[in-house]
Amino acid sequence: MVSAWFPRAGAVAFGACLSLAGHACAAELSKPVTFAKDVAPILQAKCETCHRKGTSAPMSLVTYAETRPWAKSIRERVISRNMPPWHIDKTVGIQHFQNDRSLSDAQIDTIVRWVNAGAPLGDVKDLPPAQVWPDEEGWQLAKQYGEPDLVIKSEPYTMPAQGQDVWWKPLADLPITEARWVRAVEMRPATPAGRRIVHHALAQLEQDEPGAASVAGGNGPGLFMEWAIGKQFDQYRAGSGKLLLPGGKIRWDIHYHAVGEPIRDHVELGIYLYPKGEEPKYRTRLSYWEAMSASTNIDIPPNTIAETQGFHVLRQAARLENFQPHMHLRGKAMSMEAILPDGSTRMLSHVDHFNFNWMNNYIYTDDAAPVLPKGTMIRITAWWDNTAANPNNPDPNQWVGYGDRTVDEMAHAWVNVTYLTDQDYKDWVAKNKSN
Repeated sequence: MVSAWFPRAGAVAFGACLSLAGHACAAELSKPVTFAKDVAPILQAKCETCHRKGTSAPMSLVTYAETRPWAKSIRERVISRNMPPWHIDKTVGIQHFQNDRSLSDAQIDTIVRWVNAGAPLGDVKDLPPAQVWPDEEGWQLAKQYGEPDLVIKSEPYTMPAQGQDVWWKPLADLPITEARWVRAVEMRPATPAGRRIVHHALAQLEQDEPGAASVAGGNGPGLFMEWAIGKQFDQYRAGSGKLLLPGGKIRWDIHYHAVGEPIRDHVELGIYLYPKGEEPKYRTRLSYWEAMSASTNIDIPPNTIAETQGFHVLRQAARLENFQPHMHLRGKAMSMEAILPDGSTRMLSHVDHFNFNWMNNYIYTDDAAPVLPKGTMIRITAWWDNTAANPNNPDPNQWVGYGDRTVDEMAHAWVNVTYLTDQDYKDWVAKNKSN
């Protein structure tokens, strides 16, 4: 039998005190809940990343005065798990993520009890110290790595106030004279105004590299980075990274859309390098895995639910680092499964309530990232809701097919894949066989 390692699915909490004895649970629920002592720490940990002054969120949730008017709305949003935006199915697959911003059942219970009690402030002495956030105009990874070693800029583009969507595809040189390894990468529209017109941006690495396509399943060096709301940077695990070669270029693919006023902007790619002479053992490639094939293209009749699948074979043993579904307005759900060489199937991740407004990237923790043998088939399944029940659907009476426009559809997952040698895989399985 071919072995593979999968993390145990995380148990779902069913309440803040179900594990306690009855009287202890009642005592816990009878404790007063206040903003200062109980709610503010949750907002700092899970909400302030977006909900603070100077961000694109519609309101700040930093102070009590800012938060109190929104209390009832916050209650409804957390009960429905609409906020924070985290759309992974918590009942199946991998449940441990580096960037998990979802609320636990206990945290939701705390917020609900606070609102139900009239949203009291409590003792201001209980307030946690104010969270210090990096400057929105600065690089988010600068605190960890310092300023980027390289900053690649796309050629500026002026998007008119009105007009059709534009896909801007300029080319930029990589300013290196020797091979260098990358440990992290960050991308952003250059200005706050630019963020309004950039739907998403891709940075494709183009470099002369014989044999790369056969290893990466036809992806060559692989996509370097995608920026979308909900994804700003990639950090590669210890001992892994991406390789840049002299003469390489970045092929930009930037999706601009009109917002009612002319805006000129560009996109920037910050690259954080390993020190010279330091080479990670493993190379990570960002793979584009479609949930369809040439014979099963997207074909969504009006007022229907549709489904497609795509299959991708690992030509080497590999560790999958993340799962990032990409669909458009009719997108409903997407899953990633592993079909092992022995025929068994394991669910890796399932996004069961996809939301086009949040292109979340679900990054597995070090001990949860699945390690798979050569010959494993990855199955990507996508579902669409082209009915009136989908609140994002612009017109359920329209047929929908594949296309770049927002009103068209796509179905693929971006997955960082770290390929292993056969011996490395055997050693890894031996070390982790108890799991």
